[in-house]
Amino acid sequence: MITVGMNYHVIPGKQQDFEDKFAAVMGALRAAEGHTSSTLWKDVADDASYLITSEWSDEQAFRDFIQSQAFRDVTTWGKEQILSGRPQHKVYKH
Repeated sequence: MITVGMNYHVIPGKQQDFEDKFAAVMGALRAAEGHTSSTLWKDVADDASYLITSEWSDEQAFRDFIQSQAFRDVTTWGKEQILSGRPQHKVYKH
């Protein structure tokens, strides 16, 4: 099992758009092979900063998901309209 930490910083004022999109993406995550659970966390010191923790059966399952068209569509939308910078991802192996 692995946990992936995905850090995002959104354009101020776009927080609700980001949160709504995450709720929609949860459907794709639930259908992804090897996905166990995901949680969206919001930084109390910076309300435009988010962390998504995502649990996967193995690293290949996560890599397959991030190479999917569904993931690409969401990330393109995020880069163009929501995010203030490049997301940072970190894989934690247990």
